[in-house]
Amino acid sequence: MMTDIDGILRDCHDPSTIIRELTVEEAKALHEEGVISGGMIPKVDCCVEAIEKGVKNVTIMDGRVSHAILMELLTNEGAGTMFKR
Repeated sequence: MMTDIDGILRDCHDPSTIIRELTVEEAKALHEEGVISGGMIPKVDCCVEAIEKGVKNVTIMDGRVSHAILMELLTNEGAGTMFKR
């Protein structure tokens, strides 16, 4: 999912707190904790639904970053937050 954010941040004011990988269960827990809020809710809900319907992985990444898709595909760190089963 290309958007205008880095991914899910544990602290929305600190880009260094990006969560690189999480499961659907972890995403739901973060929502309950209030970490996922506001405009992130529909993004995360969309990712969770895709995983629950059989998609293997979904990534929220910043489309403003040059070569974000290549970074996601070709590096260990990736380029955002990946949802996994």
